[in-house]
Amino acid sequence: MALEPLSSDQLMTLARQKSDQAREQLFEAMGDVFLERNTVLTLQERALITDILEKLIREVSREIRRKLTVKLADAPGTPRELAVLLANDEIDIASPMLIRSKVLQDADLIEIVRNRSTQHLLAIAMRRDLSTAVADALVESGEKDVIRTLLENQDAHISRATMAYLVEQSKAVDEFQEPLVKRRDLPPELARRMCLWVSAAIRQSLVDRFDIDIDKLDDNLEPIAREESEKPHEPDPDAAGALAQALGEGRKLTPRLLMQTLRRGEVPLFEAMLAEMAGLRPALIRRLCYEQGGQGLAVVARGIGLSREEFASIYLLTRKARPGGTSMDPADLGRALEFFDRINHGNAATVIGRWRRDPDYLYAIRSVEEQQGRQRA
Repeated sequence: MALEPLSSDQLMTLARQKSDQAREQLFEAMGDVFLERNTVLTLQERALITDILEKLIREVSREIRRKLTVKLADAPGTPRELAVLLANDEIDIASPMLIRSKVLQDADLIEIVRNRSTQHLLAIAMRRDLSTAVADALVESGEKDVIRTLLENQDAHISRATMAYLVEQSKAVDEFQEPLVKRRDLPPELARRMCLWVSAAIRQSLVDRFDIDIDKLDDNLEPIAREESEKPHEPDPDAAGALAQALGEGRKLTPRLLMQTLRRGEVPLFEAMLAEMAGLRPALIRRLCYEQGGQGLAVVARGIGLSREEFASIYLLTRKARPGGTSMDPADLGRALEFFDRINHGNAATVIGRWRRDPDYLYAIRSVEEQQGRQRA
């Protein structure tokens, strides 16, 4: 359909009509415009059409919205605002846009990953040329089906740090093993490491693909496997640290991500992420997280800018993850929050700076209390 026969007044008149037939005619006209005329539309014409569609899209039927999405999913001239609106719709409407549209940017996809359903995440995980940033967001969701779909997508770009983390996860999550082994970008050193815990069939596939010396592997496998079997089945701290560093460099570490990771029970990754955010050694972070009273954790929380509510959530979650049991005196939280309220960001940041030079955290906590006392005097 050409644009000229539809003047601005005609478009608005059609948009005001309440019948489904009129709305469907309008949507079909707009879809044809973006498909056939995207190279010659003026900015004013594009703005007008996008505005009409955005106003009507919540009122038209599911079938009309689905037809529009199918029509525009592959169209390079689709306005980004409209693509985002359709990509956030119900999954049967959104999926063509999520899987195929090149108009959607990484920021749009990451926002959908963090706020929409598992089905939306699965659709995104099937996209071609998926970036490492979006892949990281999908892994951060912790959804096993989503991560498996991501691993099965050979066109998805997965960072070295994230790949190492998923290899460690595959010790406990068998569903990750086969798609990991089949990935073209699996580094040889990670493939050799997987030989310690995968099934015989998968192990043979690794040996054949990466030309692993089977005799040397057999000579070394038994003592290494015995050592591995004696360890708790949790992510390798080195892999967790590498992923945390990569997230930090990409400025993706957030309080929300900290709490999501801890709620999923991924304690080593949480510790590595908190250490990265605070710039402290992981060993010290572990000491601060689980100490009696929680003063050290309060200082870290204040220093990296967590809110009172965020600190309270992390405090309670770390009590459950603390070695030796989950019991906690209800008054402990109140005392921890009282300490959190007494200190300010500046003094907490000063203490964290001292910890970076000297891990004598007890002295540092006494010091911040003395500074607060002098300020109140």
